[in-house]
Amino acid sequence: MSDGIRILLVDDQELIRLGYRLVLEAEADMQVVGEAADGAEAVRAAVELQPDVVLMDVRMPVMDGIAATAQIIERAPAAHILVLTTFDLDEYAFGALEAGASGFLLKDATRDQLTRAVRAVHRGDAMLAPRATRLLIDTFAAGPERRSPQPLPQLTDREHDVFVAVGRGLTNAEIAASLFLSESTVKTHIGRILTKLDARDRVQLVILAHRAGLVD
Repeated sequence: MSDGIRILLVDDQELIRLGYRLVLEAEADMQVVGEAADGAEAVRAAVELQPDVVLMDVRMPVMDGIAATAQIIERAPAAHILVLTTFDLDEYAFGALEAGASGFLLKDATRDQLTRAVRAVHRGDAMLAPRATRLLIDTFAAGPERRSPQPLPQLTDREHDVFVAVGRGLTNAEIAASLFLSESTVKTHIGRILTKLDARDRVQLVILAHRAGLVD
């Protein structure tokens, strides 16, 4: 199990953490390496354990999930944070996305949805429902900084195509199929795009694509 996805569970309700642990540890490629009951504990645990994925509740005592997400991004930058929320349009969840989370998942998600979400953020895909993506764009990408469609000279033509596809919310597999590339090539392009545009993750790329007017 040492080569599995290392997961940190963060929720102030012990029974919820237990439920997630039972589901995730039944998967051959996942292991729960730690738990935390509030944001401050989560930050300490993330720095110590260096997990691959953090399942992060947003409404907690001591320190909420938004502040914890921001600190973990700064102090354990390799961790991908998946926010747990009760409502799909929760303003706390969007605050965590702005702080650097890779996506969010409803607490009533099925076992399959949970495991797919963990694998998705671990491989670098954003985890956003279509309705949530629309609100994310309306919240962070609208306003005076939105521009007419324009090229980004720092990107090659192929990187531009991949960037637009990410902005449309496509996964690596969907981008690979639509552009006739291998998934490994798509991952390479996305890594270069992140570097050139100084973006941390796919959520930021979605926002940038819409701000640039490249995606409807």
